[in-house]
Amino acid sequence: MPTRVLLADDDPMQREGWRLVIDAQPDLEVVAEVPDGVQALALLRRTVVDVAVVDVRMPRVGGVQVTSTIATDARIRLTQRAPVTRVVLVTATDLDRYAGPGREAGADAVLYKDAEPDALLAAIRAAAAIRRGTPS
Repeated sequence: MPTRVLLADDDPMQREGWRLVIDAQPDLEVVAEVPDGVQALALLRRTVVDVAVVDVRMPRVGGVQVTSTIATDARIRLTQRAPVTRVVLVTATDLDRYAGPGREAGADAVLYKDAEPDALLAAIRAAAAIRRGTPS
């Protein structure tokens, strides 16, 4: 089964670009796209997702808060089953500002949005391997 990926970013063009890259991979599948953290959390309460690619700065709820909520929300944990959905945080700026808090919240990687596609794919696959409990 392919790794199920959620894209959460308020820029529809950014999500579309990621979708094209991710869906071109035989082992990855984008199962949903949302424009903010509130919708990301709502989706995670009802849809199984292996890896969420989440922008750190979104309307209503940002990526660091989404990441910490994934680890603590009982409904998300019930839907996702153990181990919980893994997170790759992305940012347009200030990587140094978000890397520490993102990792403390439980993110597996923090990348610039304009990272090379191979870097994003590698981060998704590494996070998926952690979820499966297999070496990447």
